[in-house]
Amino acid sequence: MRLLLPLLLAIWVSAPFGGCSLPTSSCLQTPAKWCSSLDSAVQCGVLKQCLESEFRRSRQTEKPVQVGLYYESLCPGCRGFLTEMLFPTYLLLNDIMSVTLVPYGNAQETPVAQKYTYECQHGKQECLGNMIETCLMNMTDMAFPIIFCMEFSADVIGSAESCLKVFAPDLSMDKVMSCVNGDMGMQLMHQNALQTKALNPPHQYVPWITINGVHTEDLQEKAMSSLFMLVCSMYKGTKPAACGGSQKLHYKSYCHNE
Repeated sequence: MRLLLPLLLAIWVSAPFGGCSLPTSSCLQTPAKWCSSLDSAVQCGVLKQCLESEFRRSRQTEKPVQVGLYYESLCPGCRGFLTEMLFPTYLLLNDIMSVTLVPYGNAQETPVAQKYTYECQHGKQECLGNMIETCLMNMTDMAFPIIFCMEFSADVIGSAESCLKVFAPDLSMDKVMSCVNGDMGMQLMHQNALQTKALNPPHQYVPWITINGVHTEDLQEKAMSSLFMLVCSMYKGTKPAACGGSQKLHYKSYCHNE
């Protein structure tokens, strides 16, 4: 039940709001992809809601607030921030924020011949979790909800396949593991290592949070306390309704009593 609830929440919130009827039998996409194309929107019966969402996005003239998270897949504090603060905030404010995830943290990289090996703070399973999540980000645009699903579960690694089936059913775990165990995964993790080592100031702990590429203790504390309020306050454009701004929907949708 602990895993099922956030999955249902993620699916419900990811779907375009305002719809009344269930998707038709011709709708083959998960809710998060209902607006991915005109055909999908029509087939899933959410064309009006998708147009409404696109209208809101088109009015955003300023750059989104960029939130970077440098973390480890089995770090308790990292898991808590990602699942309880970062992902919920992104669901509410994805029109005005972007997220960059870098799973590496306090790992150590060692070059061996023409390859790299990794030692992770919480052991080999964490290295595996870091690698799975890194490969997911290179293989599907549904990586963030999959990673949320994994990190929220009691067994981060063991839940990967079931989370994949919910959010990206067309991507097999075998393909992900081919990346994890191959040169692609190694090179992607090497890039994570380079990104982490390039942090200025250098990271001292994880989760390590950057806002628009900048880390300060003040920004870290504000992000950990209320990332939602921080993103709302730092966005320079017209504040969305979720932030208490004046931006309103172009039209509303109701489910009438029949």
